Amino acid sequence: MFTQTSLTPPRAVLFDLDGTLLDTAPDLGAALNAVLRAEQRPEVTAKEYTPLASHGSVRLLKHAFGEEFDARQEELRRAFLTAYSTAIAKHTRLFDGVSHLLNKLVEQQIAVAIVTNKPSALTNQLLPYFPQLAAIEVVVSGDTLAVAKPHPEPLLFAAEQLAIPAQQCWYVGDAQRDIEAGQRAQMTTVLAAYGYLSEDDQPAQWGADKHIHHPLELLQLWS
Repeated sequence: MFTQTSLTPPRAVLFDLDGTLLDTAPDLGAALNAVLRAEQRPEVTAKEYTPLASHGSVRLLKHAFGEEFDARQEELRRAFLTAYSTAIAKHTRLFDGVSHLLNKLVEQQIAVAIVTNKPSALTNQLLPYFPQLAAIEVVVSGDTLAVAKPHPEPLLFAAEQLAIPAQQCWYVGDAQRDIEAGQRAQMTTVLAAYGYLSEDDQPAQWGADKHIHHPLELLQLWS
């Protein structure tokens, strides 16, 4: 049971991308199934691939190929990324409420940044399809630095770019590594429980400061 007591408003909110701002699972799943079809293997259902979408190509491919993935990792990742980049925004959409949430944050003069583990080439290709996200000036991708989440450095780097102390920033994400990174960066952490959680995940044990089940619930945490 999670108590939702009001907190001091943040000066900045940093967001994960896949499973938090954007519902990218349909296009990631389509890329995975394109690889499987090329290999003449059975396709994976949305029920299977959606909970894995936040974890990127490695987790998706490992689920589909099992132990074989280890021996063919580079080949399979290259095929997956080619398939994904050719149709990166065919079915991807903003989660319901995200557009309104971003507008409200701007109205309240709360800065916004994106910190994702998605490779920068894919991040930069995807964001222009969504003008509100493309307008966000501070974007840290999985290869922007030498380390990625759950390391705190990408979050700290984003806060530095915003010129806002990390302790006055919130980080919102849907995966355990997001919460861990936020905690290590000394930010207030918010679990996007509407995102890509699997049946095996145990979010109650991750220690997020707050849980939200819809993007707009974020605004209620300090109002």
